[in-house]
Amino acid sequence: MNFIDAITLEVADTAAAENFYSTAFGLDSQLRLRAAQEPTTGFRGYTLSLTVSQPADVDALINAALAAGATAIKPAAKSMWGYGGVVQAPDGALWKIATSAKKNTGPATREIDSIVLLLGVADIAASKKFYVEHGLTVGKSFGRVYVEFESGSSPVKLALYRRKALAKDAGVPAEGTGSHRIAVSGPAAPFTDPDGFVWETSTLAATS
Repeated sequence: MNFIDAITLEVADTAAAENFYSTAFGLDSQLRLRAAQEPTTGFRGYTLSLTVSQPADVDALINAALAAGATAIKPAAKSMWGYGGVVQAPDGALWKIATSAKKNTGPATREIDSIVLLLGVADIAASKKFYVEHGLTVGKSFGRVYVEFESGSSPVKLALYRRKALAKDAGVPAEGTGSHRIAVSGPAAPFTDPDGFVWETSTLAATS
């Protein structure tokens, strides 16, 4: 089975990005960073989601991110699905912090239950077929609207959403050009998906 070993964000300043992600979200081994200067404008075609246990945890992580230099894109609010908000990291990546719970059950923490990489794709069915052919296993599928893959032991889950719908959910225009500024690592041979997202062979797989 193929799955995500790690995510690499391409940033202008790796030291600044490392400081931000450690300070804001407590992320270290789940996220890699490397320097890159490829042009990119507007929506990069993906979001990263942090799912947590309760609304107080959403607020705690969003407040920590804003204090560390993030920009508020969608203030945290209740929805029919739960509670969440979106911030943009200083490097430009969009992060959604959310919970399906609508009430707090204890003191706020900054514990993260899961990380989800949501790719905004042009054709859900075609991308689903492509990823299955490249060794990923479908966990949930809702027609041409949403697909979620099994993550195995990985700390990061992969899901597909329509590009315009994902941009709307994130609170940004769907237009964007240039580099995605992200690379995905997995145990399989490297490939590029139909929407230009690059998968690399993970260091662990390459040396095993």
